[in-house]
Amino acid sequence: MKVSDNAVVTLDFTVSNADGEILDTTENKQPLQYLHGTGYLVAGLENQLVGKVVGEDFDVTLTPDQAYGDYDEALVQSVPGELFDGMEVSEGDTFVAETDDGQRPVTILEVAEEYVKVDGNHPLAGMTLCFKGVVREVREATEEELAHGHVHGEHDHDHDHDGGCCGHHH
Repeated sequence: MKVSDNAVVTLDFTVSNADGEILDTTENKQPLQYLHGTGYLVAGLENQLVGKVVGEDFDVTLTPDQAYGDYDEALVQSVPGELFDGMEVSEGDTFVAETDDGQRPVTILEVAEEYVKVDGNHPLAGMTLCFKGVVREVREATEEELAHGHVHGEHDHDHDHDGGCCGHHH
């Protein structure tokens, strides 16, 4: 079976930046398993995996527009401290904020007395990314997986990158 929409795909991969610094890897961890075509991976990587079969390697370099987009200075904002209503926050913390465009991961850049400076860009925005790996398994999704839009089963785990590399909407 080939990688295609609505297939459950299992990958081993390493992602690095343009300088070769490893940002994430499945090495010595469980492989990544996802439902292809649901936007779980960045579009550029999903597109490059279409048609691959079990055992096939991939080596894909994605420009920012194929991955997490360009860095947008407009997404860096100072917001009133009271919006955090007594929450303990510090620089580097990440959380999901409700915005006019839906939920968005946000990183705290600075905490001052009157305001908190936040960055709504994905941590990998503006970066060229290199994904290398191998397709480990491809199978048809179950009806339940298709209905829920994600993988179930023994290999299912929370691969929450919370600012990491592959998850498009994490």
